[in-house]
Amino acid sequence: MTGFQILDHTADIGIRATGDTLAEAFAHGARGMFSIITDLDTIQRRESRRVTVDAPDVEALLVNWLNELLYLYEVEGILFADFAIENMGEQQLTATCTGERVDHQRHPIKTVVKAATYHALEVTVGRPCHVQFILDV
Repeated sequence: MTGFQILDHTADIGIRATGDTLAEAFAHGARGMFSIITDLDTIQRRESRRVTVDAPDVEALLVNWLNELLYLYEVEGILFADFAIENMGEQQLTATCTGERVDHQRHPIKTVVKAATYHALEVTVGRPCHVQFILDV
């Protein structure tokens, strides 16, 4: 099981991710986002980045998390495939994200993702935990 599914949306793309914990659901959501950008199987685990994000609440934390990953992709050219969230609360998370720099020979870009949005945003804590978000493409 991938931990995420792609949702149909009129103009953009949605993702619903599930995990035993909220951290796992956030990690699966990030994998889902990068699966829209390129084929995850082509990303080798060559580089890691420590990522810390803050937010006033858990919903904003999800959006900030995804947008920070997109920022690193856009600015540093790194595609991530693995996300190990080591510390997470309602207002902060710290993770080690692993992947490699874009190689257009091996990483055909399928979709350009501009940003994670608050539209149709859902964060459900339980057993399992769910997150849902819409990406502006």
